[in-house]
Amino acid sequence: MNISDKQKKILGLLADGEFHSGTELADILGISRSAVWKQLNGLAELGLQHSAVSGKGYRLDNALELLAASEINDAVNEQADALISSLEIHDQIDSTNRYLVERSQHNALSGSVCFAEHQTAGKGRRGRQWVSPYGCNIYLSILWRFQQGPAAISGLSLAIGVAVIRALRQHQINDVGLKWPNDIYSQGKKLGGILVEVSGETDGPCCAVIGLGLNLFVPEAEAQSITQAWTDLSKITGQQRLSRNKLAGALLNHLLPVIAEYEGVGIKAHLDEWRDYDCLSGKAATLFIGEQQFQGIVQGIDDNGMLLIERPDGNVQTFASGEVSFNGVGRQ
Repeated sequence: MNISDKQKKILGLLADGEFHSGTELADILGISRSAVWKQLNGLAELGLQHSAVSGKGYRLDNALELLAASEINDAVNEQADALISSLEIHDQIDSTNRYLVERSQHNALSGSVCFAEHQTAGKGRRGRQWVSPYGCNIYLSILWRFQQGPAAISGLSLAIGVAVIRALRQHQINDVGLKWPNDIYSQGKKLGGILVEVSGETDGPCCAVIGLGLNLFVPEAEAQSITQAWTDLSKITGQQRLSRNKLAGALLNHLLPVIAEYEGVGIKAHLDEWRDYDCLSGKAATLFIGEQQFQGIVQGIDDNGMLLIERPDGNVQTFASGEVSFNGVGRQ
């Protein structure tokens, strides 16, 4: 469903998680109390549940911090700010990645940044949907143009993972790691995912759209459609209200310099740090490539960012792609 202007205003009023009377909401919005009730009931389709108590009014079951460009910009440092050509926040969009891929075909500049409160068709790896409830998490994409072709940015998603971990650690969120090739993990559960989509010349200019989905708080109703072990920052930290705007700014502070410098330094500049955050190394795992399965002990990554698996016969094989399951966690 599309969110209406009135629903957006109601959300702004109820974002604090406190009770607001139907009369108050109706007066501010210039509509009847019955219209307020209808607008609120429609929000459930966005994953936003509310409570109604006689004599108190309405409140959201979970407080929200809606994204605001001014607050994100306040959290962005000078280095990152100089790399941003545009910053957009959409109430609702099918996919931030798809939007910037389309914009890239119309000459959008490097440093185009897109956030969304809600995605109707959020993109995960291999065409999977990324569950994207309204106003709860980070849905972010960045467009960047490179000059030397896709081969020059091989391993970019690993460097992006390093940047995400840096941003989280800045917020004292330390119980996080990286799962090859594109996932943010904590205690064996998926916290976030990275999706890099590249288009352009084989040996010339190309464009990358770097997408990040990061779970801050996933409502239980929305979580029922997630088919793998997952977690969110509220579970990791015990805080229901980690500032989305400050975290969004911190992510840009770490992501943009890594992206801007990557063509010059490559994956080698990030290998040691990625290995420090590797949550697969030394674990028994199964790698899926299409219908094929490769079992063994993960031995980390090589100097090109490819996965190393010691097979049962003792030989170590190198893999450039695939999906890994480990510690009893199902196929991701």
